[in-house]
Amino acid sequence: MELLTPILQAIGLFVATNIDDIIVLSLFYARGAGQRGTTRKILTGQYLGFGGILLAAVLVSLGARTFLPEDALPYFGLIPLALGLYAAWQVWRNRDEDDDDDEAKVGDRQVGTLTVAAVTFANGGDNIGVYVPVFATASTTAVIAYCAVFLALVGLLVLTARYVATRRPIAEVLERWEHILFPLVLIGLGVVILLEGGAFGL
Repeated sequence: MELLTPILQAIGLFVATNIDDIIVLSLFYARGAGQRGTTRKILTGQYLGFGGILLAAVLVSLGARTFLPEDALPYFGLIPLALGLYAAWQVWRNRDEDDDDDEAKVGDRQVGTLTVAAVTFANGGDNIGVYVPVFATASTTAVIAYCAVFLALVGLLVLTARYVATRRPIAEVLERWEHILFPLVLIGLGVVILLEGGAFGL
């Protein structure tokens, strides 16, 4: 009964801070359509990225601000911004290629575990900002409960994104537009993180 409250709070906290990841993960699924191991790469990358978020939040909550100064969080936005700009450049560079060249398409649509991890971690600046005060005021047992629930829900989040990406109407839209949506979402995500955090005095 003592753990019920932090468990319920953890569920609500996870949903509130990670619902926006569904569209990003869905785009990763669209980008990796037809590739072997896409789910494994996305799941592994999501766990690596979210594990980094939890580690950072726990360290900061313990007062280890030398590892991750609070002022550094907004600059995580540079990661998705750079990835988005690179993806946009690839779309522009390959704009004249034959659409029927499946090998070329797949070659430019690889979904990497580290890319997913980097985007997940970069998108976690708000997560860290929310988790730190919660962890700082919770008991060690409660923090462990929070982390366990969060990690369990990461798998559910990835499965939800896979479901969204594999519904035919949604999948058709994503397949048709993902090469445009993917860089736009990442660029937008990076800009929002930078602006909301006041990076560079913005």
